[in-house]
Amino acid sequence: MNEILSFAGDYWWLVFPLSGVFAVWGRKWSEAGERRHQRKVELYRLKHPSLAQGAPGRPDRAPEQPHGRERDVQHLGRRHDEVDRRWLSYELDAAKLIDYPTMTDVREPLTVAFLRAKREADSLRPADPATVSAEDLSAYRSAVTSYDVAFQVAETEARRVRASGFSAQERQRLERARKFVTVAIDDAATAAERQTAYRRARRELDGLIVLPDATITSLEEKIAGAIGTRPEPSPS
Repeated sequence: MNEILSFAGDYWWLVFPLSGVFAVWGRKWSEAGERRHQRKVELYRLKHPSLAQGAPGRPDRAPEQPHGRERDVQHLGRRHDEVDRRWLSYELDAAKLIDYPTMTDVREPLTVAFLRAKREADSLRPADPATVSAEDLSAYRSAVTSYDVAFQVAETEARRVRASGFSAQERQRLERARKFVTVAIDDAATAAERQTAYRRARRELDGLIVLPDATITSLEEKIAGAIGTRPEPSPS
């Protein structure tokens, strides 16, 4: 021990150059993760070329006539709504999120990319399809396509990995939480059973999965009258 302390005292100055080395390694690791994400997105685009063109059999350009642009905005709006609907099938279903936890894990690059693409598409959605410009239509088409692709990539990855990123003990907790959620929304269970199951599910998930507010609200609406007052985010 004395030898180690003596070495550390003699070579303390190595901390500064080594910190630079570690910083470079950290940046390279982050860049490698981003490159992996981009490869997954591009691979998905190659496998589904129709998505990159906005819709099967339609050219990826805005029509020159205003009434044609309005029809295209409405078409893109329906695509936008469909991706929203598919996302809500996760966000409003606690049991489904437990089965595919990476769909809400903001540490996952594919999940972050999907959420960013959603915000971009939402922000570019025209308020009035009848007055949209060709430039705005082009930007909205690109945003909806990116949103659609990013969601499908994130969903495919979530279904592939499921809960493999958790330890065996954590997966057992997820399984218990899944069972408790099933009881909590079961109309055949008593109010006491549903209330207890809800609290136990939240306890099992604490520290594993952060359920979105919309998920919690949807779950509580399903068991309204059985849980009484809404519990704290991290029940004891």
